[in-house]
Amino acid sequence: MIEAIATEAAAHWNGRPLRLLAHRENAVFEMALPGGARAALRLHRQGYQAPAAIRSELWWCAALAAAGVAVPAALASREGPLLVTLPDGSQASAIAWAEGEAMGVGGRPLAQPLPQARRLHRALGQLLRRIHDATDALTLPADFTRPRWDRAGLVGEAPFWGRFWEHPDATPDERTLLLRARDFLAERLAEPARLGPIHADVLRENVLVQGEALTLIDFDDSGIGFRLYDLGTAMSQNLYEPDPTALRDALMEGYGTADAAMVDAFTLARCCASVGWMMPRLAPDHPVHRRHLARFALCARRVMGG
Repeated sequence: MIEAIATEAAAHWNGRPLRLLAHRENAVFEMALPGGARAALRLHRQGYQAPAAIRSELWWCAALAAAGVAVPAALASREGPLLVTLPDGSQASAIAWAEGEAMGVGGRPLAQPLPQARRLHRALGQLLRRIHDATDALTLPADFTRPRWDRAGLVGEAPFWGRFWEHPDATPDERTLLLRARDFLAERLAEPARLGPIHADVLRENVLVQGEALTLIDFDDSGIGFRLYDLGTAMSQNLYEPDPTALRDALMEGYGTADAAMVDAFTLARCCASVGWMMPRLAPDHPVHRRHLARFALCARRVMGG
């Protein structure tokens, strides 16, 4: 079924789907284009992002790519729009193919030795700084809309990824710690900070490495939020590494910030958000529930003490 929809969608770019790459929030296919080029075809999950939000994401990626930032450009369909509506009401888009191998896989140790991992994190920090600076130089369209990764979107009454402190698998001690973390973050994030478009999902799987060059892909969860949250999302996968502090410091050095306390706070914020993300998406007995709750607890005790 999904393959038939992909074939129908690919025709809007005069392409044909080659293989399914991922099927999480979106179904993503490798697509062959006329002349031998490749692209990533996305079939957007209905009900997750509104069409206006998807169009804003595509506009932003196209603008960043046009400014020379290492992100894949959104590709216009043969009819002209970046986003097309299929007969079943679903939405499809295509982005330019990005070369490289993922920096790593979540839940597995980094394959690179520490010196190389530090260089990659420094380069990632530099790329995030370029994305944020290039974004600040843009004039966003009047109808630009994306989810909010602000204080309310992270720890308010209705966080974007769910009320993480109500996870049904949390032990009494974990539930107490989740509530404590929410209060801690609510206080820390009340401090003034500039908000703007951020990637919000800077995971290893979304960072492609080719030689010394990095490319950031998958802006599906991008939104308006705290800039250092992008560093926190990257660090959330490093908690079990032998020297996470060295990786954090390299990331911060590349980005150009010395605010380790806030990077740590946003690492905790991402660990909390990931606990909320699981609740409606994974089966109750899925092992990732326990892994993410354990990771949250580790991060919370490191950041808050106790």
